[in-house]
Amino acid sequence: MVMRVTEVFSSIQGESTHAGRPCTFVRTTGCNQRCTWCDTAYAYSGGTEEPLDRLYSQVAAFGNRLVELTGGEPLLQPEAPRFLAELCDLGYEVLLETGGSLPIAHLDPRVRRILDLKAPSSGMTGNICWENLDHLRDGDEVKFILTDREDFDWAAKIVALYHLTERVPVLFSPAFGMLEPSLLAEWILEGGLPVRLQLQLHKHIWSPAARGV
Repeated sequence: MVMRVTEVFSSIQGESTHAGRPCTFVRTTGCNQRCTWCDTAYAYSGGTEEPLDRLYSQVAAFGNRLVELTGGEPLLQPEAPRFLAELCDLGYEVLLETGGSLPIAHLDPRVRRILDLKAPSSGMTGNICWENLDHLRDGDEVKFILTDREDFDWAAKIVALYHLTERVPVLFSPAFGMLEPSLLAEWILEGGLPVRLQLQLHKHIWSPAARGV
């Protein structure tokens, strides 16, 4: 039982409602999307085949109780559901960050899914698996990365159409270096939207180009 992995590291969680918490990240290799603003293109290919047992040992060595499986697109890995479930069995608080193009309904209910819905500027809106929104539950979150007003207006419509803020936390994140956070804050306030403005905390603590943080 193996997964192709780009990196395993310990850092401060930079995104989601868990931002600021110590977290161990397992970043898988490979992605079925090519978002225009992607900041982890280095995970598109390469990586190494890692036995799950070795990954569990690496996670344990960091000592964090919060663990996130991310990518790339982690759900491309056939063993991802098993890996997530076994992390839960081991007593970890488990997060999954997924690009929203692949089904999530089959995952262990203890896993907290962070669903990244691709706004128009990403170029990947057509890949969204919309049925995932029917399977959101307590502990899940929905994230929108935005670059401009068109993205914002689109995201606001999706939030209203699916009543997302009544069901899960919703995060609006300005694409780093592409949309001023103050402008996004202004739009949120003007629209009276009950969403959370999210900054990528790790890019403010360390260099935006740094890996393994």
